[in-house]
Amino acid sequence: MRTDIIDYCQSEVLSRCKKTTNKFGMGCYYHIKSVVQNAALLSEEFGADKEIVMIASWLHDIASVTDYSMYEEHHIYGARIAGELLGRFDYDPIKIQAIQNCIRSHRGSVPVEKQSSEEICVADADAISHFDNIPSLLYLAYVTKSMDFESGKQFVIDKLNRSYRKLSDRSRLFYKDKYQNSMALLNASSTMKITPSI
Repeated sequence: MRTDIIDYCQSEVLSRCKKTTNKFGMGCYYHIKSVVQNAALLSEEFGADKEIVMIASWLHDIASVTDYSMYEEHHIYGARIAGELLGRFDYDPIKIQAIQNCIRSHRGSVPVEKQSSEEICVADADAISHFDNIPSLLYLAYVTKSMDFESGKQFVIDKLNRSYRKLSDRSRLFYKDKYQNSMALLNASSTMKITPSI
């Protein structure tokens, strides 16, 4: 495992996320970190190359945090940036290509057939990461978008349902408990009765 490259990618992403030019703020760093953690778990489930999956996960959104003008095609620009960054190391060109393929195919909103288990791991980890960042989604709904209670809750539920549906069948089964627990928590909020303590 090339921990030197993994550490470099983490440091590079953190540095770019901290810049004032990053329109997504530090929330994007926590999203990326969650993608890395979930992708590492999935690599074991799928028997995928963990090193490729972790490096691709650290770099999958690098274009978005580098320059917002690249956001719409950040999967394309991100693959290029990854190639440039990884080219600085004595790193296997076949692995670089595999990482670039993971980045190009990670977006659920851009239908691209996944050609490898590594690509599936990164795309699925990107989708499931929203379940690790529910407070950020609630903040987006209630603070950024100024939604009322019910609309904000529904916004988050809809977002999580879309994310869950984007998962491969195998990952959907792997994360079924996480999905059900999240939905139970969000749906319980409207049925809970709060009695003041005396």
